[in-house]
Amino acid sequence: MKHDILFQSPYKYEELSRETGDKGRVYLYGEQRLSSVTTVLSHTRQGDSFKKWREKVGEEEAERIRKEAAARGTEMHSILERQLVEGSIWDYYPDTPEKKRAYKMACVIMDQGFPSIDQIYGCEVSLYYPGKYAGTADVIGKHLGEEAIMDFKQTNTPKRRRSYLWDYFQQLAAYALAHNELFGTQIKKGVIMMCSVDCFYQEFVLEGREFERAVDAWNERLERFSLPQ
Repeated sequence: MKHDILFQSPYKYEELSRETGDKGRVYLYGEQRLSSVTTVLSHTRQGDSFKKWREKVGEEEAERIRKEAAARGTEMHSILERQLVEGSIWDYYPDTPEKKRAYKMACVIMDQGFPSIDQIYGCEVSLYYPGKYAGTADVIGKHLGEEAIMDFKQTNTPKRRRSYLWDYFQQLAAYALAHNELFGTQIKKGVIMMCSVDCFYQEFVLEGREFERAVDAWNERLERFSLPQ
């Protein structure tokens, strides 16, 4: 499970403060209040599949599942970040069933995803595109020798179609655009390392023409979000 990864950044990252209001999360940069990438995506999502699912399982059950998944994902992210930053999680002792599940899922990502990471520039990095949006990238670094935005995801069930990840791909594209704007990079690659609750690992790489389509889709949604309501 232990993999030595170089943690060294050629860039100086600045942490942004953030707050959550009625319209979602915003990041504060000087006088700018920049909507988060996830807020833009949630406000411009089309279709009603999520609504249909909530109606099918019931509001109470849907909310329970959502909260459990969110808590599990937060715990999994925390474990993975600690391993990357500190290099060890051997003194971590999960004390609840959900924390134990998150730990097992994190270990799967460490075993199957981390060997492809060559270098870490930063974890939980605040990024912003001046005057447009901001967000937090899980990991920025090199994946199989190429600069990339990397993201860890938990899922209740394995994803059978790439189309189910389209919002995630646009999220990665948005972060890449922001990093390129701030630091003059040419990042055109995103990687999702995902583990299901039954510890099935999936890795999805966004690059080439698919990356360009994600950029176009993100810019279109950002434009719609910015229109007067």
